[in-house]
Amino acid sequence: MRKCIDFDQRFADYTSKWMQEHQKEYRNFDAMEADMPRVYMTFLNTPARWLDGITPGAYFTQFEDPKDLVDWLCEYCDKEVPVPDLLLDQIQAVGKPCEKRLVALLKDEEASEEAKMIAIGLLREMESTLPKMLYISWQMDRPQKDDLCDNALESLSEMGHGVVQPLLEALPKANEAGQEAMLDILANYPGNEQVFQLALRLFRENPTRRALFASYLGKLGDDRALPDLLKAANDDRVGYIDFIEIRNAIEMLDGIAPERDFDDDPEYNALNGMQ
Repeated sequence: MRKCIDFDQRFADYTSKWMQEHQKEYRNFDAMEADMPRVYMTFLNTPARWLDGITPGAYFTQFEDPKDLVDWLCEYCDKEVPVPDLLLDQIQAVGKPCEKRLVALLKDEEASEEAKMIAIGLLREMESTLPKMLYISWQMDRPQKDDLCDNALESLSEMGHGVVQPLLEALPKANEAGQEAMLDILANYPGNEQVFQLALRLFRENPTRRALFASYLGKLGDDRALPDLLKAANDDRVGYIDFIEIRNAIEMLDGIAPERDFDDDPEYNALNGMQ
């Protein structure tokens, strides 16, 4: 029978007792804190009564069934008990057999967002490309701000060139937020007209986010963006921070950015005051 044991609390209890017993061996608290990694290793390798004599470090290694391990992860989340790193380590150690189960979790509408966020992280650590098309489908009709979609987007980015073609195919059918998300990846792979035109349009239509889209235009390396970038760089309404990104993009395209005086710009003065 699976138990959702709070390993964090158990280690906190172990540490508290250990500190009481060993505090005289240390010059100060900092010296004691510096020794915590060794204390943790001792905790992992000490048989525990609350685990029927098994050491915490070995507890989850008894279990290798992917369904049991991933379901256990979900139970921890549902019961709002901190998910032990040791359980996550075991899921990664079992490896490929757990990938399908983790992807099934991502498709489960009843699974908690916490469990899904953890599953995305695990699949990324495992360098799995199995959820590639699922992650792309999430971007299609996404809201502007969505932690789950953003986490999936990070994984897509780390999958490399293999995501480019399916993203290009999905791009025309995605909503505005989805297109922006996809552009974040596609800007790293210059040469596609559709991507360039999207970046240029978003730069023109979003004056409050010029810095972001200027950076994409710089990466794409198409000097047809220079007139728009130069126009923005000369706009007195563009603040110092946005100007820096626009200037960087202009220089990446071998253009020459205008000189600007920002002595009266609050962003410029705030940054200078921090230096």
